[in-house]
Amino acid sequence: MQTAAIKTMVDLNQVKGAIAAKMDSAGFTSWIAPLQFDVCDDTLVLTAQNQFSADFIGAVHKNVLTDVANQFGLGLKIAVRGTAVSASVANDNNIQSYTPATETNTHTNTLNAFDSFVCCDENAFVLSACKKIAAGTVSFSPLFIYGVAGCGKSLLMDCIENAAAGRVIKMSGGQFVSEFTRALHDRTIFAFKDFCRNCDTFILDDVQSLAGKRATCAEFAQLVMDLRAAGKNVVLTANVAPGNLNGFDRRTQSLLASGLVADVMGPNENVRRVMLMRAGVSANTAAEIASHISGDGHLVAGVAMKIKTYAELMGENVTMDVAQHLLSDTLQKSKTPIAMVKMMCEKLGVAYDAVCGRGRSRAIVLARQIMMVVLKSATNLSLSEIGCVCGDRDHATVVYAIAQIEKLKKSDLVLAAQINQLIAECK
Repeated sequence: MQTAAIKTMVDLNQVKGAIAAKMDSAGFTSWIAPLQFDVCDDTLVLTAQNQFSADFIGAVHKNVLTDVANQFGLGLKIAVRGTAVSASVANDNNIQSYTPATETNTHTNTLNAFDSFVCCDENAFVLSACKKIAAGTVSFSPLFIYGVAGCGKSLLMDCIENAAAGRVIKMSGGQFVSEFTRALHDRTIFAFKDFCRNCDTFILDDVQSLAGKRATCAEFAQLVMDLRAAGKNVVLTANVAPGNLNGFDRRTQSLLASGLVADVMGPNENVRRVMLMRAGVSANTAAEIASHISGDGHLVAGVAMKIKTYAELMGENVTMDVAQHLLSDTLQKSKTPIAMVKMMCEKLGVAYDAVCGRGRSRAIVLARQIMMVVLKSATNLSLSEIGCVCGDRDHATVVYAIAQIEKLKKSDLVLAAQINQLIAECK
């Protein structure tokens, strides 16, 4: 009897290996590895923890599983724990349960939550889209919002969370990676899948944090497809547009771009002035400070907090003279060409070292050429000086880059608009 038990165990391990050889590693790790394997009456019995998992595996992976079972002369049965078929299985692990490491915040379910976002004309469209998706199911899910750090993406996510009706799940990209990894380690992956899908609105902030993590990206893409098929709302944010996300395969990039893609502009001078006035800064002082700080929402919030704290501790109003001394470390200095290049690297989603290095990938070359065109239009630098700023390129390289971009602008209106926006921000 002991020999027979060992033989069965070896056979099951061989079966698992044969299945793994026919599937991609991410799919096997996410869906097949957590199943309970057994052989009952010449049938390979695969027991899932819940009906959702059983249905999904049956719909997506049944052909592969059937072929492997036939190789061993077995039939195939996909069962759910608790049914009569799985009652005879020796492994009696407990039913999976999953509890997030960070509890979901309670929200107020009121559209007044959007009052905290100071909107400029350029952001009116994305703000309207956020309000629409918070009000109920929409036809443009997923809503993908992108922009540089400090433009207000996370604030909009908080507004949607507070305004949306029903159950809302909001995670950062880092939290999703951590929770998915923990679920795999604790063998509660099916419960984690159910947790993420059991909502009316799913929000993931900083999608770029998933870059390069194949299993996590595969699970995330399947989650987006399942939520959209179920009529649920999906809201995503990143620092670049879907097509510029590094570390994601083309299939995932196209999925993220299949809904509504909208960009968020950083706070302009008027928005910065309103943000400072809301913090208690006088109108004249706020207007003066707003004209001397950059369009980074995080920086503006920090300046407002510093002024407000100073006024509370010192018991006096902050004049511009006091503000100049108090904010000497943050008041905007004149824009240098290198600062412009670094700003454009962040906008275009490329690394500064790569642009100024020897990188020849298509994305890097295109970004470098765009920067040369922007510097030519926004500054008085000579072509040789532009080449030096962009990694010691020679005069001929800059001339060629400008000619190439001018050709592309004639057929690519999106690229032309992006370049015009960069020029305006660098002037």
